[in-house]
Amino acid sequence: MLLGDEGIARLKCARVAVFGLGGVGSYVVEALARSGVGTLDIVDDDCIACSNLNRVVYADRSNVGMRKTDVVKARIASICPDTVVNAHDCFYLPETADRFDFSQYDYVADAIDTVSGKLQLAVQAKAANVPLISSMGTGNKLDPTAFEIADIAKTSVCPLARVMRRELKKRGIEHLKVVYSKEPPIVPEEAEPETGSAHQKRQTPGSCAFVPSVAGLIMAGEIVRDLCGIKRHET
Repeated sequence: MLLGDEGIARLKCARVAVFGLGGVGSYVVEALARSGVGTLDIVDDDCIACSNLNRVVYADRSNVGMRKTDVVKARIASICPDTVVNAHDCFYLPETADRFDFSQYDYVADAIDTVSGKLQLAVQAKAANVPLISSMGTGNKLDPTAFEIADIAKTSVCPLARVMRRELKKRGIEHLKVVYSKEPPIVPEEAEPETGSAHQKRQTPGSCAFVPSVAGLIMAGEIVRDLCGIKRHET
């Protein structure tokens, strides 16, 4: 009723890759599957941990310790069994980038945490001329209404966006669609040591149920509109 027959047909024929299945990426995948995207590539090498229970849409006590890709694939099958899901148990970094052929994708969603990986995604997507939307920092924030969709060149306040803007420019990339927030990060209280991914060397930021989820849904909405050729309303 909202997207029209042509829009639904475009989504059914589309192949979207989602890198990262955490608090942001889990909602991206969930919304894309429920919107009728025909083929989804999901990329993450982590298992579900108890620390995921507060923000990852598919995480519950029954699947702690299971691979995220396995749980997501089964969940999508239970929602829309016709969706083709290609699961990649891989941590995306410049060293693993050659495992992915971006020419197969109609859209790429970046929901990973590492700067080196995010930069490589931008480089690889540009080389393949594939649209990419990237999530900036959602940790240490409490205002889900502060998110905006913008070109990386027009971002401000967000520390991750500032680093990405500088490093992308060094790589000859001036433009990148991002979801980001101008909310100043909160300094979190001291937490127990993180027991998640071995690739995360720094202290994990504090997070909640209602900030990364909103960022993920905004990303999914932008992907659906772009694939359907629907322009976003500008105020």
